[in-house]
Amino acid sequence: MRKIVIELDQKKHADFLRDWLDLEKLAAVEVSSEQETYSIESALLPGKSAGWRASKPGRQVIRLLFDTPQKIQRIRLTFEELEVERTQEVVLRWSQGSGRSYHEIVRQQWNFSPKGATREVEDYHCELSGVMILELSINPDISGGDALASLKAMRLA
Repeated sequence: MRKIVIELDQKKHADFLRDWLDLEKLAAVEVSSEQETYSIESALLPGKSAGWRASKPGRQVIRLLFDTPQKIQRIRLTFEELEVERTQEVVLRWSQGSGRSYHEIVRQQWNFSPKGATREVEDYHCELSGVMILELSINPDISGGDALASLKAMRLA
């Protein structure tokens, strides 16, 4: 076996973390529902770990309303489900204006299973200019069950 010792560049890692947009300063957020102990800030702001969870079943929307047009090149979404087996669908879209017209970035489904697939991380690379609204729509169970939508983390760069 051949072995190579590598050196991790901690400065590059720190620069990478610093590249995420400061959503607290750049945007307002609209959310269709949330549990008191799992607020949307827990998913959008660094240093928080609880994540967001809806207070009622069914489709939920998280909408970021930017104060000024933003250039977005990367969107990372992290979802975690430890309790309910289900198929979730997510739609991510954006608008340059007041939200009258949207452009879809991605529509994706995946399965969660407490006995195996409990975490999903999606890292989308894109070239979006002039973003005023970014909307995440989550259908937590496409079969119509009573699952609650949740989002562990959302980061933008």
